[in-house]
Parts: sequence; structure tokens; C-alpha cells
Amino acid sequence: MAQIGIFVGTVYGNALLVAEEAEPILQQQGHQVAIFEDPSLDDWQQYSDKVALIVTSTTGHGDFPDSIAGLYHAVKDKLGHQPQLRYGVIALGDSSYENFCGAGKTFDAQLQEQGASRIGDVLLVDAMEAPEPESVTSPWVESWGKLL
Repeated sequence: MAQIGIFVGTVYGNALLVAEEAEPILQQQGHQVAIFEDPSLDDWQQYSDKVALIVTSTTGHGDFPDSIAGLYHAVKDKLGHQPQLRYGVIALGDSSYENFCGAGKTFDAQLQEQGASRIGDVLLVDAMEAPEPESVTSPWVESWGKLL
């Protein structure tokens, strides 16, 4: 089974809640899981040949929450090609904003550019439709974990 690092970008705690709900689902499938609430580049690099799950909300005009902004910029500026990395993205947002789920989409685009392999589709969670995001994310996580 896979070793999975869950990298969280959250402001009000919803993304962390989603990560905490995902952890036991993935563990029940036999995966080893670690959650990084304030992830660093060192944390990320421990999973460079494993699996990363990015769970991030979006702030402002499609921006990253402070808790994951530093990681994104370090991945973008300091890492090159990452062909060994397999990853997934859960993006939380609000469709009433112009850059809906912008942080998750941006992180995904960067990893694609670096040659990482996305497992499954990016999950876009709209707070307008799913006020309790885990109702949408937990079934996705269960399916995603089976793809690993």
C-alpha cells in the first residue's frame, strides 16, 4: 500500500477537517498516512517518490491560505521535474467568487508542469452546495485511495 502525505492549506479549519476525515478512510485501505497542517518543503520532499494529497481552501482572489502558501512557492521555485510523485488534489472554494478553488487549481497546474502524475480528477468542493465538505470529500477519498 501507499505512503501518503496530506498537505493542508486552511484558514477556518474546513480543509483540516477534510484531511482528518480522509486519514482513517485511507488507513482502513492499508495506506500509511501523515497530515501536515503547516507543511514545509522538507515535509514535501519526504513524499517525492510516494503520494501527496493536497487539501486546500482558497482565499481572497484565488490565493493560497498562509499555511500552505510557503510550500507552494517552495515547490514552484526550488523543485524541478517531479516525475516520481503521484498526487491528488481536493480544492475547497466558494463559487460566488471569481477564482473558484483557485489555490487547488494552481497547485495542480504547477505539479502537472513539473511532470508529477495526478491520480484521479481534482475534486472541486463548492461551499455554496456542500456546507459540510466531508459529505463530498469522504466518498471521493475512498475511491481515490483505491486507485493507488
